Amino acid sequence: MADYIRRKIQKEIEKWIERPEILAIRGPRQSGKTTLLEHLRLYLTDEKKVPAENIFYVSFEDRNKLEYFSRNPAEYVESFFKIKNTDVENKPDNSNKSNNPVEKYYFLFDEYQYVKDGGSKLKFLYDNYKNIKIIITGSSSLELTSKTIKYLVGRVFLFELYQFDFGEYLNIKENNILNYYKEKSHLINEFLCSGKPVKEKEYGVIFYKEMEKYFEEFTIYGGYPEVSKASDTEEKKIILENIFNTYIGRDIIDLLRLEDDLALKNIILLLANQTGNVIEYSSLMTDGSTYFKKLKNYLAILEETYIIYRLKPFFTNITSEIKKNPKVFFIDNGLRNLAINNFNALNLRADSGSLVENTVFSTLLKNKFSNLRYWRTMGKAEVDFVFQLEGKTCPVEVKYSNMKNPIFGRSFINFIKKYNPERGLILTRNLWAFEKFENTQVLFAPVWFL
Repeated sequence: MADYIRRKIQKEIEKWIERPEILAIRGPRQSGKTTLLEHLRLYLTDEKKVPAENIFYVSFEDRNKLEYFSRNPAEYVESFFKIKNTDVENKPDNSNKSNNPVEKYYFLFDEYQYVKDGGSKLKFLYDNYKNIKIIITGSSSLELTSKTIKYLVGRVFLFELYQFDFGEYLNIKENNILNYYKEKSHLINEFLCSGKPVKEKEYGVIFYKEMEKYFEEFTIYGGYPEVSKASDTEEKKIILENIFNTYIGRDIIDLLRLEDDLALKNIILLLANQTGNVIEYSSLMTDGSTYFKKLKNYLAILEETYIIYRLKPFFTNITSEIKKNPKVFFIDNGLRNLAINNFNALNLRADSGSLVENTVFSTLLKNKFSNLRYWRTMGKAEVDFVFQLEGKTCPVEVKYSNMKNPIFGRSFINFIKKYNPERGLILTRNLWAFEKFENTQVLFAPVWFL
């Protein structure tokens, strides 16, 4: 697999692979979970020197395997090897012979969301087979959280594998571009984490045209691995359409048993045209010809299957936060643009600002900036994003325009005056600058380096 792009999350998973807990990797369909499992298998054999015959990969898209495992998980596991259960292991050895160490086995269960009552089955295996390590993947947050993970408190670590972020996307481009991105991105992360200022000599002016080209391509077609690797635009569109149709056909119809997929597709189209806006439930119900309870169910399904994300507002008063409507963003711009059938270049479309804002949102989400929110006042002052980093609040504004000098918008100033954050970030099209407003350090930086 020479063309494999090592995912950022792999290193994090490897840190926990020797612990007994089940590892659950969830994320959008075709975001690379199966490929990641294959490379975890290679990591086990090559780095950890686990015998290949002790590692078992099982895809539950295979209906025969699914049926066999669902009927009797213990019998299924033991069909691969002879294994001692907990009771046998815990019996005292009264012989004078020294015990051989118990051999360890690894089960990689792919598409685990198809297993009925999967949580209770995993709990049984975890509690009764002490010499196996289980890693599962799933394409539905609904199945792997509410129906599976609830049985596994204290027995599972959760990871989310999304589509490529922009840094991973650049892995398939020229090395000098990737290195340039990493260097500048590191400067932004250092500022956000420690307040270290970016000096003027570090701004850099090379590769701007290349960075802009790749960023706009990424913003239009999104970060699905196979889409990113496709050689031409028509191939990218076909792959996106197949992903969408598979999502509707398998995750929605088969898994969630939703009868009216046309109504759901209509809701997706309506949401695609409202990307980055506060959800107006009344207009969605009217335009989508549905009622409130059904609309909320549709939105939950779309969020739980990694199509959209409902971004909550930032308030210091939690009661007020709950009463405010969320904004809607798409996890991947490619699927969003497929829904509205618009893959035009950014300079040819009226929604370019929303698309770039959606890319920034997706980047913040994929890189696990905690407590991600937006801020809006009754007077309509608004900051695009607010997140917590090491317990400190940081506002983020997206200004995808050619700025010659650093300019603070009224809303950004209002937020600083109200919350007095230590640091703030304004993402531009071309400007590097480091300024201070009152007690807040603010970095202006090109959006593609986030």
